[in-house]
Amino acid sequence: MPLQRILSRHEPGDEAEAADLARIRAFVDLHPQPFDRAIAQGHLTASAVVLTRDGARVLLLFHEKLRRWLQPGGHAEPGETQGEAIALREALEETGLADLALHPDAPRPLDVDVHDIPARGSEPAHEHLDLRYLVTAGGSTALRPAAGETTRVRWFSWDEVPALDLDHGLRRALTKARYWCLRDRP
Repeated sequence: MPLQRILSRHEPGDEAEAADLARIRAFVDLHPQPFDRAIAQGHLTASAVVLTRDGARVLLLFHEKLRRWLQPGGHAEPGETQGEAIALREALEETGLADLALHPDAPRPLDVDVHDIPARGSEPAHEHLDLRYLVTAGGSTALRPAAGETTRVRWFSWDEVPALDLDHGLRRALTKARYWCLRDRP
């Protein structure tokens, strides 16, 4: 299904997400290859909101440059055009978990978010227009991020999450993810 049609079916969780969704849809209308990192103003990215299959824990990684806990995710490789595949590949690279799977019932994407990326080296400040997907994992496999990806990856219980310095968009995505993982449980 074309990305614009997928985005037209997305139901935002709040006004902030509705505004971000409108910006992403306009961006996709303007750019035939919206995941292309060469677009100066920004580009689409994809990330994985990773929970254990039972929904009891969430996996986050510490982003050294931004100095905060985030969900795994990032840029498309040349030729990649499917957000789900990008999110799964990035999550595998950043966590080492081989048993990752898209949640079978959750909306795709689960959440969307636009955020600023500060200038770094020769790369100017730009935006990431992020498509977020609910991904599950067994949670018992050792975490082994690829070299250079991140230095800290860990599972958090839901009781630990409120103490983390998470932005509004990630908190919203985690709330949605928890709902989808726990909705059919007694």
